[in-house]
Amino acid sequence: MAQPQQNDKDNALAAYKRLFQYVIPFWRSFVISTFGYLMYAATEPLFATLIKNIIDILQAQNREKMILLPLFFVGLIFVRGIGTFLGGFFLAKVATGVVHALRCDVFNKYTQLPTAYFDSHNSGQMMSVITYNVREVTEATTDAVRTLVREGLTAVGLLIYLFYSDWRLSLVFLGIAPIIALMVSYVSKRLRKLSRLIQDSVGNMSHITSELVTGHRVVRSYGGKNYETERFLESSLYNSQQNLKLATTTAIHNPLLQLLIGCALSGLMYLTLFFMEKVSAGGFVGYLTAAFLLPKPIRQLSDANSNIQKGITAAQSLFEILDEDNEVDAGTYQTERAQGLLEFENVSFAYPNSNDLALKNVSFKALPGQTIALVGASGGGKSTVTNLILRFYQHSQGRILLDGVDITDYSLSNLRAQMALVTQQVTLFNDSVANNIAYGGLSNAPLAQISQAATRAYASDFIEKLPEGLQTEIGENGVKLSGGQKQRLAIARALLKNAPLLILDEATSALDTESERQIQKALKEVVQGRTSIIIAHRLSTIEHADLILVIDKGQIVERGTHQELIEKNGAYSRLYSVQFEE
Repeated sequence: MAQPQQNDKDNALAAYKRLFQYVIPFWRSFVISTFGYLMYAATEPLFATLIKNIIDILQAQNREKMILLPLFFVGLIFVRGIGTFLGGFFLAKVATGVVHALRCDVFNKYTQLPTAYFDSHNSGQMMSVITYNVREVTEATTDAVRTLVREGLTAVGLLIYLFYSDWRLSLVFLGIAPIIALMVSYVSKRLRKLSRLIQDSVGNMSHITSELVTGHRVVRSYGGKNYETERFLESSLYNSQQNLKLATTTAIHNPLLQLLIGCALSGLMYLTLFFMEKVSAGGFVGYLTAAFLLPKPIRQLSDANSNIQKGITAAQSLFEILDEDNEVDAGTYQTERAQGLLEFENVSFAYPNSNDLALKNVSFKALPGQTIALVGASGGGKSTVTNLILRFYQHSQGRILLDGVDITDYSLSNLRAQMALVTQQVTLFNDSVANNIAYGGLSNAPLAQISQAATRAYASDFIEKLPEGLQTEIGENGVKLSGGQKQRLAIARALLKNAPLLILDEATSALDTESERQIQKALKEVVQGRTSIIIAHRLSTIEHADLILVIDKGQIVERGTHQELIEKNGAYSRLYSVQFEE
């Protein structure tokens, strides 16, 4: 058991040190903040000194010094206020800077992670990391650190005063220090464990909520309300249970700590009655005042420890993401514009955590300007081919060449700049029509070119009917548009990119017959002069392809033109006959 505990401590310490690295750019603000809290902490023992002097002066009946005491008191309050402002304001600058840097680093990391990472992590968990977990770090770097620095310095100041007044009596506090350390160590470990469970449960709730929001039509259509409610209730109940355990741990820890300190104070009080006989009444009261001021900062330090442990756990989850491997991008080759010669040479591939090959020794060549159609049953490996071309995944065997250069030798950004992709599941953003067509690297495209791309995609007819035309906001994932309209915008985006390689993955599947006929006219125009890889279930849409590949169970079982494959009377012919009959 000792080894896991040690590893837990080491991991927490490593996370804390790494989190501190984010503070370094703001070290000036941190120093000013610490100085401010040092001013605040210094006033605590000075208050005990003030009480000591008040009593001694009253006993001596020195009226002249009595006049100075109120000024001294006001001065302490003023210094305390200045220290509080400096500490709070500049620590807030540090905390907001750290959280901003962390949040941006995690988001930037999301843009660099491989597709396999997104396949194995649900969106709710990923979103909760950048919202809930970052908020936990925020609390740890604001309220908790403020308390840690301010109350920690206060406790140190009071202890210095006590040891200065009578170091022998003050050794009582050193006697209970090991017990406090053990108690804090145990509680810290438990708080980190519970915080991890709470963060996971929040991610699960976010995931369930995200699925309900995006799939509410299916939920309502299939009577899934009770099922989804039960899922969320179970997840929320688990979250509540873990929060209650965390609150219970803190609620038990604080009274025990106070009881321990109370016992030490009572023993100290007893000893002072016997061993401080030669000390003045003011010195006696001042000593006890400082001693009784000490439990407050210790209690607040205990409370801050809870937030700090939650923050460290949250930081660990952030750092786990930041430590994930990025997409492999070791290539350096770049070209202004590829010719479009695409070659597969004995390519095999298996998805992560799968023992079955999704592609087996696939070989074909697409000459510049040719249209290659991939057909076959669902799950046969057609989309896998396009995923490998775009390097969303890395093939395990064989080579994929673009213009005779292995695609792994290309830099990722340059490789993908040569390709335009339209998928069956269209992704649109909560923005205007124009900004959805001119997305990302196309954002500087003139409005005239955007309009032209929309026209060539036969999207201008419905765009003109929208309230603000190209400037109309289309809602989250284009919720205000029909499926066919969404796909025409995606095709317009691909047309605007004008890449030498065009990949259409079921790009016309959601279109009605008339819209599909219009798109086919546009596609006949746009494929001229560029290599096109088309995945299609509707075989009527790819009859004029230069080469048709029939893929089944990851292998090319037939290849040829439409007429050649019909004459073979094989797999393609059977598929075509079935669709023709339908």
